[in-house]
This record gives sequence, C-alpha cells and structure tokens, in this order.
Amino acid sequence: MAPKGSSLSDLWKNEDWLAVWIGFFIIAMVLIFNQWSIIDLKKVSPGHKWATDGQIASRVEKWNAAIDPLMKDAEAKGEQGAVVRLQGLKETLQKGDRKSIAEAAGRVERMGGLVGELGKEVGAHAKAEPAKLFTADNLTRGFKICVAFMIIATIGLKMMGSVNLGKFVLGFPIVFILAWLARLIAGNAAPGDWGIEYVVFSLAIGLILSNLIGLPAWLMEAVRTEYYIKSGLVILGAGLLFFEILQAGALGIMQAIGVVFVVWYACYWLAKKLKVDDEFAVMLSSAVSICGVSAAIATCGAIEGDKKKLSYVTSLVLIVAVPMMVIMPWAVKAFGIPDIVGGAWLGGTLDTSGSVVAAGALISEAAMKTGVIVKFSQNALIGVAAFILSIWWTCKKGAECGEKPTARIIWDRFPKFVLGFIVASVFFSFFLHIDTVNATKSLLGDLRTWWFALAFVSIGLETRFVDIAKMEGGRPALAFIAAQTFNVIWTLILAYILFGGYIFPVPDIK
Repeated sequence: MAPKGSSLSDLWKNEDWLAVWIGFFIIAMVLIFNQWSIIDLKKVSPGHKWATDGQIASRVEKWNAAIDPLMKDAEAKGEQGAVVRLQGLKETLQKGDRKSIAEAAGRVERMGGLVGELGKEVGAHAKAEPAKLFTADNLTRGFKICVAFMIIATIGLKMMGSVNLGKFVLGFPIVFILAWLARLIAGNAAPGDWGIEYVVFSLAIGLILSNLIGLPAWLMEAVRTEYYIKSGLVILGAGLLFFEILQAGALGIMQAIGVVFVVWYACYWLAKKLKVDDEFAVMLSSAVSICGVSAAIATCGAIEGDKKKLSYVTSLVLIVAVPMMVIMPWAVKAFGIPDIVGGAWLGGTLDTSGSVVAAGALISEAAMKTGVIVKFSQNALIGVAAFILSIWWTCKKGAECGEKPTARIIWDRFPKFVLGFIVASVFFSFFLHIDTVNATKSLLGDLRTWWFALAFVSIGLETRFVDIAKMEGGRPALAFIAAQTFNVIWTLILAYILFGGYIFPVPDIK
C-alpha cells in the first residue's frame, strides 16, 4: 500500500521531522553558546573516563617503550627541549604520582605531533581519577543533561501526540541513568583497550533487565529507540566533514562504494535464498554493508519496516561486532597485513567510527586514521542509500499492488531525518569556519553519544531473546552472519587492491 499523503502538520507530528528539528535545535544552541561564549563548552557534559592506579601502573612499561624511540629521534634532531620533557615524563611515570604525571604529560602534549599524541594519551589516563566521577560538579552536569534532554524530547512527543507524557517523564530518567551507567562502564581504561564501546554495554544492560528481570509497562513509554537515534543521526552529520573524507582521495570513496553495493546485494541474495522476507532482507543488507545500526534505522524509515524486525537487526549487529573488534586487529598483526591495508579493512567492516578508532589504535596511528577515513566515506552513503531504497521499494511494492509509483509517494517514504543529516554535514563542511567546527566538535559528538546511548539501552529493553529465537527460525541471523563473513573477505581484497600499492600509490597517511 502507498503511504498516506503528507501534510503541513507532518512537520511537527512526524517522528522523522521532529528528529530533524531536535538535532538542528541542539546544533544551533551549541553554535550560539560558542559564538557568544555564554558557557564553557568543555564543562557541559559529565566526565565518564576513569582508570585505577593499578591500570596506570600496568601501562608504564608500554609508555616507556614509546618514549624511548621518541627521545632518540629528538636527540638526533637536536631538539633538546623535547628530550627534557620526555625524560621528565619518564621519571614521573616511575614515581607513580598521578598529578605529577598529568602535569608532565601536559607539557609533552603541547609539543604536538606523535610526541604530543603520546602526552595526550598519558595525561588523559592520569587525569581520569575514579573519584572525580562522583563529585558534585560532575553529577550536576549529568543531571542538567538529563533534564535538558527530557524537556526537549517531551516537547517533541507532545507535538507528535498519542503519547502518555506522564509515563514518559517518569520513565525517561531511568533510561538515562542506565545509559549513564553504560558510559561509565565503557569509560574505564580496560574496555577502551579492547575497543569495547558504550553501545555494547548499553545493549547488554537493556537485555539483562528485559530478559532476566522484566520491566513495568509504564517504563516502556520512555523506551523510544528510533526517536533517540534519529535525533542523534542528525547531529552525526555535523561531524561528517567532506574534506576529511577526501584525505584518502578517491581510494576511500572507491572502497566505500565497492563494499556497500557488492555486500548489500550479496546479503540480500543470501537472505532470499534462506527464505527471509523482503523487509528483513533489506534491513539486514543495509546494516551489514553500510554502517550497522544507523543504516538499519535509515532503511527501516525508507521502507516503513516492522519495528520488531529493526530491533532484531540492531541487536544482531552489536552482538556480532564485539568479537570482530578484537579478532580483526589481531589478524592484521598475526598475518603481517600492512597497516594502511588493515586500517581500510577495519573501516569497511566494523560498524561504528568509535570501534574503528579503538581497533585501529591497537595496530598503529596510520591504521586508525585510514580506518576512520574509510568509515566516514561509508557513513556519507547513508543518504544516498536511503534515497535509492525509497525509490526501489516504492516501485517494488507498487508493482506488487498494481499501483504506479509517483514522486509524491517516494517523497513520503523517504526518511526525513536523513535530510537533516545531509544538511548538517554540508553546513559544517562548507559554511562554517574550521575554528568553529573544531571548537564545537567535541560537545556535539558527546551530545550525539548521549542520544545513541539512550537508543541502544532502549533496544535492549525492548528485545526479548524468546521473540528473537522465534523470528523466522533464526534464518535472518544465519543470513547476517554469512553476509558478514563475505563482507570481511571482500573488503580485505578491496583494501589490498586499493591501498596495497598494486594499482595506486599507497596513501601517505602517518
């Protein structure tokens, strides 16, 4: 059936449009705060990073091993100031005083380059004292974020109508606290070393509560996966800058296109062979080929898919991603895969930018940067994919129902929050000064993460293993795993062809 015709009221009653306005409002507020210096943007969100004294001590040997070659290089270049600062950092690491380590690391960080990156890493760990998480200032920041998000979300739901606002206001703080808990767990140094992000803990907390304890009906009014993640996706556009995508030139874009189109078709073909229905097949294909959950959400909007199937797909994506984040960096080192190729491989297969950064960092700086560039290139295709899928799905369903697809029907099906994502990306790429982009990047990224954390907790809270097991006899899961296996192999081949120096010069990424 064709979707109902849109009207002017859809601009404030449609969830997609509301996500756009929420995303734009948050972006606008951050830009205004930055322009007029109304508040210190660095003091808006609560901290969630922490490392114990034992974890600091366990890293001293690794940091010293990184300092030694940097000192030799500085000595060879006659950079005595750098030698003195690095030596000072090395001495404070041996003493183990976190305050002194943070100060020495700060002096090293100000030097920039590889030396500065090491100083930044050491300083971040030294400053991340567990006790700071529970100070009045940090807890107050978290409370303010919770209240602000609840007000914004409540206003949007009020405009949309057909929502029990009382139950939503009652349940939202609980969902937020669970998201905060997930970020605190992920903020520890150990999960960071393994590349395990907050999304995994958010999902796990939700799944444990929904499957082992059960939830009251009133709380489920605040469980709104798509509402949260669509708002976050609009803000994500502000962090997707075209000049960053082009750092790897045409190679990153070529790999992104090669992965998306080939893997999407392969997954769809596999799903149909396993007799998976069309909606499931399309959402699975987008998730495995583009960028996981975000692509699945965009696809569900484009085809007006079943929300239960979307929950299934997103849970599956995150569960499969965990072992990949650990195994793939190990495989790069174990099989002697060049760092640039390995980074491109990670960027083309792992489903979030954060997991790419964490996994790439386990290999090298060059691998991490290459992976992020390739991942950005794939993320940029969300809008293109949503547009193509809107047209294809409308034509497909129109043919099945004997209806002729029109431009109006295609427009009604197109997920409007993707437009917000594209507009934000274009605005930050071409209309803002780079200093403004850099000044607001961190806070916008953190606010986006809060929306995503709420969404992933919601996915867990509304997902029941019993229901998943019953869905089409496990065939969608089999199709996804088989397609992901093909994705891993195909993307590695592409990465070697494009980044291995066989056809094109190896990009100068250091």
